[in-house]
Amino acid sequence: MRRKDREIKSREEIDAIIKKALVCRLGMADESGPYVVPLSFGYRDGFLFFHSAKEGKKLDILRKNNKVCFEMDTDHEVVKSEKACDWGMKYKSVIGFGHAFVVEDIESMKAALDVIMAHYSAGSFEYDVKKLERTVAIKVEIEYMTGKKKG
Repeated sequence: MRRKDREIKSREEIDAIIKKALVCRLGMADESGPYVVPLSFGYRDGFLFFHSAKEGKKLDILRKNNKVCFEMDTDHEVVKSEKACDWGMKYKSVIGFGHAFVVEDIESMKAALDVIMAHYSAGSFEYDVKKLERTVAIKVEIEYMTGKKKG
């Protein structure tokens, strides 16, 4: 990281940003180039979890190349100034890299969906079997991530 003064090294602080974030952007690439999609997500034990329909561009790419990058951010605040070049933004962010795996068996999908739901709400959850049959979960094994903050 170029700006070491903005680097977050504390795992607890990185986890707090992840916990507070509402959206995770998942980046992937195929022969035609990069593709980034904003997703609802869950995080537990060094893994990110997403859900998806069984068909679509995201899964087409991941089945060819499961290397991914992800990004999430929180605490945004525009910092205004008299001069345009002195404007800025306060924020906290996490960027990381890993490998994505498609999860299709029902029990593993329910476990992944529980992690996603727990990110947004407390409680226990029931799932419609017919909807689960049209769904897959994506589990990202995080290899490396870093945090950054300004302000």
